[in-house]
Amino acid sequence: MAQKPSIPKGTRDFTPAEMVKRDYIFDTIKAVFKLYGYQPIETPALENLSTLLGKYGDEGDKLLFKILNSGDFAEKVPTEKFQNPSSNELTGFISEKGLRYDLTVPFARFVVQNRNEISFPFKRYQIQPVWRADKPQKGRYREFFQCDVDVIGSNSLLNEVELVQIINDVFNRLKVNVTIKLNNRKVLYGIAEYIGETEKFMAITVAIDKLDKIGIEGVKRELSNGGVSETAIIKIGEILDFKGDTKDKLQFLSEKLTSTETGRKGIEEMQTVFDFLNNLNLTSKVELDLTLARGLNYYTGAIFEVSANDVKIGSICGGGRYDDLTGIFGLPDVSGVGVSFGADRVYDVMSELNLFPFDSGATTQVFFVNFGEKEQNYCLGLLEKLRRNGINAEIYSEPAKMKKQMSYANNKNVPFVVMIGENEMKEGTLTVKDMASGEQKSYASVEALIKFIKA
Repeated sequence: MAQKPSIPKGTRDFTPAEMVKRDYIFDTIKAVFKLYGYQPIETPALENLSTLLGKYGDEGDKLLFKILNSGDFAEKVPTEKFQNPSSNELTGFISEKGLRYDLTVPFARFVVQNRNEISFPFKRYQIQPVWRADKPQKGRYREFFQCDVDVIGSNSLLNEVELVQIINDVFNRLKVNVTIKLNNRKVLYGIAEYIGETEKFMAITVAIDKLDKIGIEGVKRELSNGGVSETAIIKIGEILDFKGDTKDKLQFLSEKLTSTETGRKGIEEMQTVFDFLNNLNLTSKVELDLTLARGLNYYTGAIFEVSANDVKIGSICGGGRYDDLTGIFGLPDVSGVGVSFGADRVYDVMSELNLFPFDSGATTQVFFVNFGEKEQNYCLGLLEKLRRNGINAEIYSEPAKMKKQMSYANNKNVPFVVMIGENEMKEGTLTVKDMASGEQKSYASVEALIKFIKA
């Protein structure tokens, strides 16, 4: 008996109807990126592990999908390594490549390799899949698409402001109500200085980043387990528990972090960004969130996270500023900032809220019933005119019962069905059924139908 086929956990097939909806999201996001002057690039699914390892912190490194070397991958492993095998030690012998974890690190590698062909500041967007060996659950997949937009080669805080505008515009067009949360890694480092635990800065940010998942008590336990003192944990708790609007929070931080230069710099940057944003007509809520940490190692300045207001799901967009990611690859002092839209979570949110346009599932706009050889020959010329005018049209591939053909059109969510028999051919007219209303109407010519559909 043949084994039933399956796909790996955390991955999915997409039907044509789902793909049309996904393309609607991608096209909407891409249109906004272009509106702000960003250009497209693509990078390989595979990257050298030397490019990926050490850029995402210990937690991120564990989630990298590593690819075994081709051929006899165990051939170069010293015999003694098999006696007490360590996955970290073996990796260097059996795997040289991995699937990309995100699009930002490959982008930094791309910038360094192509520095002489691009102009700075370089504004790019990239829409491709990434892979993480995570535990699959609702809204969390092992293979998923990211829609990244970054500008590199500029320290200006106007870039942060522009990214907030892009986020606002994208979700406006998709009709998703969101809250855009901002913080700054310099502020977080200032907090670590304030509590006297700078050497544990990364452990602190990783713990705070889990606040939504494990709650404030869980964060405190994790900090305690990481060796953070009880006094320092109490101070962190006071900051994370502070309530108030953005103005109140900035004032609160200014009073707390007076002794830390890095913290003061972060507060100044946030104040500047919010001053700019206050002069814009944004429809999305934008706020300073002191609990926002973004656990990735490479963030150095402003950080972003976006949540859907009407669906309980993880962040649907996030990012931040990285001051020297390219320096790891030999091009120091090139600052960049960007955000990434999680297309799969955006899809889940829009599906739950039924936000896709009615015809987003219709790849075919006009369907011709096939009544026979004479009729299909007549319809081919009409189909050509429709397609030449940018209207997606098709004819059933062979004469068949009307019920079968209408079921086909209905299953594809085709909005208009054209029926041309002997009378229509003699008079040069088209009988068209509106599949939504069930009404039938006669058109004097194919040009009249084209004009109606375009209108």
